[in-house]
Amino acid sequence: MAISKLKVAVAGLGRMGKRHAMHLLARTPRAELVGVFTPDASELAWGRANLEPFGVQLFTDYDEMLKIEGLQAVCIATVTTVHAEEAIKAIENDLHVLCEKPLSTSVEISRQVVEAARKKPHLKVMCGFSRRFDASYRDAFEKADSGMIGRPSIIRSQTCDKHDPGGFFVEYAKFSGGCFVDMSVHDIDLALWFFGEDSVVKSVAASGIVAVAPGLKQHGDYDNAVGIVEFFGGKVAYFFCSRMMAHGQEDTTEIIGTEGKLAVNANPQANFVNTYTSTGINREVPPHYYGRFEHAFVQEANEWTTACLDNTKLPMKLSGALRAVEIGSYLQEALRTGRKLYFDETGRIEHASL
Repeated sequence: MAISKLKVAVAGLGRMGKRHAMHLLARTPRAELVGVFTPDASELAWGRANLEPFGVQLFTDYDEMLKIEGLQAVCIATVTTVHAEEAIKAIENDLHVLCEKPLSTSVEISRQVVEAARKKPHLKVMCGFSRRFDASYRDAFEKADSGMIGRPSIIRSQTCDKHDPGGFFVEYAKFSGGCFVDMSVHDIDLALWFFGEDSVVKSVAASGIVAVAPGLKQHGDYDNAVGIVEFFGGKVAYFFCSRMMAHGQEDTTEIIGTEGKLAVNANPQANFVNTYTSTGINREVPPHYYGRFEHAFVQEANEWTTACLDNTKLPMKLSGALRAVEIGSYLQEALRTGRKLYFDETGRIEHASL
């Protein structure tokens, strides 16, 4: 008996779009990749070479792709500025959605996606926070949730990319929303996961520098930044994001509780090989985020596909993606203005209570 397969299309064939397409084509047994969209000529050429031979249709018009007969779902991996628009169109066409993070660089536009999804509760609409699908982070969460380290009180988490002297990140900064919204949004999501989705922000502060990519200044962005978010209930999250790492990708997290600590990827390594020579003992680290989270992305595709086909619960709420963008935006504001932001249990206030 043939298994039921989810007919899915991918929007965008850039860095992550190519990977999503290949995951759905070859590494998600219950999915059938039926179409892809991109307006970019070089991406189309890649699609012709790598996807078209397997019967995948190519489109240069997103709306036309949505008309594929029998289409059930869309994975959105286009430029960040059109994530929300494309997600809402898919939802309005009664399609399940897996959207790359963030939903939008705008809090209000992100909220529109959440509202559109709320009107169609039968659809599985998920924002791709890949670390929630990583085996190590899941193990850490289960240990924290069991009470192993007491009450999680401090989270120290970082997203640090290998330095790219070619200028990719400077060009990307035009529409990325800034380093906290683009990079630390993963760490913010982790803080909400470990502290509790209902955690309420009390204060936000941030500081940053431009150390190796002066071109970022024209976009008001930084290549290194630190943010501190205090939550009510005695919880603090410390975020560090960097595009300056010389050695490779270094995404690490510490969850410090009242009775112990958990550390994820505290000693980054690409594999289990160490080299012993006259210069000492060395190990390689992943060269980029995909080298660290490849299997998490594949797991994400499979779990989303299963939820769509079997009508099972998604592993995260879409409202959490909105909150992550909201906190990221507060961090960007604090970084840009140099001011600490304060909140009470109901929202933003101008000054801290004395």
